[in-house]
Amino acid sequence: MRVVVQQEPFDFGAEAARFADGRHDMGAVVTFTGIVRDLAGGDLDAMEIEHYPGMTEKALTAIAEEAVARWSLGDALVIHRYGRMAPGERIMMVATAAPHRKDAFAAAEFLMDYLKSRAPFWKKEHGRAGAGWVAAKDEDEAALTRW
Repeated sequence: MRVVVQQEPFDFGAEAARFADGRHDMGAVVTFTGIVRDLAGGDLDAMEIEHYPGMTEKALTAIAEEAVARWSLGDALVIHRYGRMAPGERIMMVATAAPHRKDAFAAAEFLMDYLKSRAPFWKKEHGRAGAGWVAAKDEDEAALTRW
């Protein structure tokens, strides 16, 4: 299991290949990559993400460990960036490996729902109309109720 919180961009292809290579005991590898999405009308200049070093890694590690145990995963990977990113840049990646696809998909969705709603990151959008913090969305919180 690996959890990485970093400012610099990551190479999705290289990370996915490194995670999947040599998996003779796993029948499924699921990957997901989140991308900074532009605002309606193309008004987003940048997304800025802040976090508390140490606290963030500890929280992400705990949730990844929960996913590994809950779905009997062979492995899990969480990469999340912080700092200033432009629309189209990769912001995060989740990968899970399990003997069967159902567990790999469920664990990946669980991790993504957690990252979207509960991970200790704070997002600020910088656009043509100014800057503002991104508020939590009810649908993101509701997604956690299925877990």
